[in-house]
Amino acid sequence: MAIRLSLVFGWCAASLLAQDGAALYKQHCAACHEAPAGRVPPVSALRAMSTALILRALETGTMKTQGDGLSSNERVALALYLGSPESKPAPPPASAFCTEKPKPLGNPARGPQWNEWSPAPDNARFQSADAAGIAATDIPRLKLKWAFGLGDGVNARSQPSVSGGRLFVGDEMGAVDSLSAASGCIEWSFQADAPIRTGIVIGKSGEHSAAFFGDPKANVYALDANTGSLLWKVHVEQHFVAVITGTPLLHSGVLYVPVASFEEVLPGMPTYECCTFRGSLVALDAASGKQIWKTYTIAETPRPTKLSKTKAQLYGPSGASVWSSPTLDEKRGAIYIATGDNYSEPATATSDAVLALDRKTGKILWSKQLTSNDTYNEGCDSPFKTNCPDKAGPDFDFGQSPILVSLANGRRALVIAQKSGVAHALDPDRQGEVMWDTRVGAGGVLGGSQWGSAADRDHMYVAVSDLKIKGVTVDKAAPDGYRLQLDPNQGGGLFALALATGEKVWSAKPAPCGDRKNCSPAQSAAVTVIPGAVFSGSADGHLRAYSTSTGEVIWDADTAQDYDTVNGQKARGGSIDGPGPVIAGGVLYVNSGYGQWGGQPGNVLLAFSIDGK
Repeated sequence: MAIRLSLVFGWCAASLLAQDGAALYKQHCAACHEAPAGRVPPVSALRAMSTALILRALETGTMKTQGDGLSSNERVALALYLGSPESKPAPPPASAFCTEKPKPLGNPARGPQWNEWSPAPDNARFQSADAAGIAATDIPRLKLKWAFGLGDGVNARSQPSVSGGRLFVGDEMGAVDSLSAASGCIEWSFQADAPIRTGIVIGKSGEHSAAFFGDPKANVYALDANTGSLLWKVHVEQHFVAVITGTPLLHSGVLYVPVASFEEVLPGMPTYECCTFRGSLVALDAASGKQIWKTYTIAETPRPTKLSKTKAQLYGPSGASVWSSPTLDEKRGAIYIATGDNYSEPATATSDAVLALDRKTGKILWSKQLTSNDTYNEGCDSPFKTNCPDKAGPDFDFGQSPILVSLANGRRALVIAQKSGVAHALDPDRQGEVMWDTRVGAGGVLGGSQWGSAADRDHMYVAVSDLKIKGVTVDKAAPDGYRLQLDPNQGGGLFALALATGEKVWSAKPAPCGDRKNCSPAQSAAVTVIPGAVFSGSADGHLRAYSTSTGEVIWDADTAQDYDTVNGQKARGGSIDGPGPVIAGGVLYVNSGYGQWGGQPGNVLLAFSIDGK
């Protein structure tokens, strides 16, 4: 009887909290999440998240500012009301773990590997034929080899890394796993303090083979790659909403960490004092985590500027986050980064720009801005607009890394595409002089080219997002009564541009959504290329391979389905966004699932090989 009463009491308490949660949601959240704009997820995306994930966001994550205004019980009530029903996940079955002890990870550069954002620090996302282990002629025979469940999240964001026969990947619940690259069995697992968005970098930390990554609380970790034990952990930015979303770069014992923030979202609250964050690049000693240097993308410290319409003190300049992985230029001893927009006025010359930094000192060598006067924050799209700059910009961030390429004429170029819908080539040996500009998309807040382009010897491959949200409609069949409506006829496309001139060599039209409900053809995910084939994922859940010669689709995998996983976890694929495919040792690995912006949520890592063997 005592047990039964306890269960009844617990159920009643949860029910009452959920009722309170409905009122709290209407009071504090509905204005933004039922008419979402920009980076604000719709309530339907929140409904797809677990209660634990929402509570974590309110207490320590991206919604901490909003959560700080609520009591602990109120945060729990909101999480219970919004989150999907859940129970504590069962531990993986014994069959999920490797039965043989793996060989110690030696030199990460030996054997087939992809252990950073790109196989090489030029960030071309090009894998050679030998390292890929997959020829273009074999691609039509690619079949699913195994699937691995990535926790209870709805966004599969952490790009996996392959090194020494192992695969390393993070998930939205903060787990980092070392798996057998061949079978997907678990070698070890580590629990971080926050969700993992960055890729996992494999290299040396002193005498240790290490796995490096960042989290959305601006922490950087180094783990022993053989055991998963923590070697060191450092906090690289004190701003309360600083995040690390770009994959760090490791070179010659130094880890270069890009720092961004979610402060751009907070001005949607009318009383928010916008904005005080500045993007930066931090150089850490890989052996100890000790900071060597830190360079802000905006030299000037934010200062008080004026009062908002609600009499909140505003600050500036701010923004210019670094969302993507740095690029190395050994010839010039430089590190290249790309920046986002300014969050508040005054505008600066280093937003929406490519910056060259001396890799030893962090000194800015040159800066080339591609869109000027781009001051934007979520206040511009909120019903209140109280924190929107007087002259709102178009939000044309750079979300991807510059790619360093060598041209046939002996010159070099940095090629990069932008949310403006324009691809650019800059001369790294002439202070970033513009060599060519080519428009490939319409551009916009969720438009243009987003997470990553790719390049081989001759071409730059640019995927286009241009995702279009038609609006939010009442839908009684939806769990929350609302549904974010995507335009199935807008967005997508892939372009091959000549590296020397920017000329459009070919373009592949986006695939139609057909009868798939609430679908978008947008291609926001990073692109990957091997000799003869380029891979691009889509918000419709498909991963496609295109001929590098003609743009013809030569392989198509629909990942938006349920999977039986090697770790015994319930998993489903969905939209492909953020990171791109990783190819090494005859296997293609790709994350599937991205629940933001009306996309299809999911939580699975897929491995494809020739005939599934």
